[in-house]
Amino acid sequence: MALKIVMFSDYICPFCYVGFETIRRLKPEFDFQLEWRGFQIHPDWPAEGIPTDKLREMGDAAARQATWNRIVAMADAVGFEIKPPRLFTNSRAALAATEFARESGRDEALEERIYRAYFNDGENIGDVDVVARLAAEAGLDAGEVSDAIKSPKYEMRLKNNSLAANQRGVSGVPTFFIGEFPLVGAQSLDAMRAILKRATERFAS
Repeated sequence: MALKIVMFSDYICPFCYVGFETIRRLKPEFDFQLEWRGFQIHPDWPAEGIPTDKLREMGDAAARQATWNRIVAMADAVGFEIKPPRLFTNSRAALAATEFARESGRDEALEERIYRAYFNDGENIGDVDVVARLAAEAGLDAGEVSDAIKSPKYEMRLKNNSLAANQRGVSGVPTFFIGEFPLVGAQSLDAMRAILKRATERFAS
């Protein structure tokens, strides 16, 4: 039986992108089943987005740049590119679309495309039409995805994800549960490999 990993994450979180790609790189090395759970961290942000330039005028620019330097270094070590987003946006449409994609096993392909669209292409993943187009690029039907985003069925799934996160004490993303062991934050490739190795050994014993 494969080791079960649950990952609570949100598309607008750059550390979640790092965590997602790190897990993907390690899949050939370990026998695990990944269960993705969308967990919205800024439901108050508008779907049309807030230009990042507006928010960059506030706060400590040096600290913000240092954080991004760290994020870029982590992404480089895993082997993918990441850039600061053009907009801070509401991720609900993208999260709902991914819940739909899980039913056909296309969720990983869609996740990769949405992350790349947001953190490399400067796209607004709060826009239903944008998400539907990205879903089509990931092998899904754009019309079906548009309908799913508006469906109460997938809204309920997102609420259930939030409830499950709260019950497990999740307060930030990414949060992984490797078996029942909680792990908060993106890890380096080597650190995550060592964690999975220990978890696999314990799981098998």
